[in-house]
Amino acid sequence: MSELSSLHDVRFPLAVSFGATGGPERRNEIVTLTSGREKRNARFSQSRRHYDAGTGVRSLSDLHDVLAFFEARRGSLHAFRFRDPFDMKSCRPEEEVLAADQTIGVGDGTAARFALTKTYGEGGDAYRRLIARPRPETLRVAVDGVEKATPEDWSFDFATGEVVFATGSIPGAGEEVTAGYEFDVPVRFDTERIAISLTAFKAGQIPSIPLIEVQS
Repeated sequence: MSELSSLHDVRFPLAVSFGATGGPERRNEIVTLTSGREKRNARFSQSRRHYDAGTGVRSLSDLHDVLAFFEARRGSLHAFRFRDPFDMKSCRPEEEVLAADQTIGVGDGTAARFALTKTYGEGGDAYRRLIARPRPETLRVAVDGVEKATPEDWSFDFATGEVVFATGSIPGAGEEVTAGYEFDVPVRFDTERIAISLTAFKAGQIPSIPLIEVQS
């Protein structure tokens, strides 16, 4: 019997993820015209992250944990949470998460849902990244600088990636909605097999364990 793909709400082994390498990828089409000028077009509106967890494997115990995790996810079939060692908070890595970290919208008196985002850059060139998998216990929300309680005032909808305000707590017109959080990246294995030689591993050869971000 076949299995339908899904996102398992489990996290890739932390000890391995902190030694992983990788980062965002942008896909652009670049055409050189006869004049010598370039025409550039973005193929995707959102960046996509790639990682290699093999660089985080330090011991046979780590490798065993990864192999067990790979089998439980049925290889590339099921996605899962991954803690990006370089970008895991709404603020800078060395700072404490605050409810005012990221502006996620401005109230109009009726809107109850606000997509959770993280902004990179400033002004017209800023890029707003959708955050689908915050760590629930770290998520903080404020309206016009006043932090709101949960679940009395708001909740988070993992199906849509939105902060949802309760009926009596909807932000008023012109009120800024902000949020702070730690987050994971939804990824899957970008390979159908993990190959490692025990002899090579003892000699220091690092296995390749590619991961790729998915839209959850």
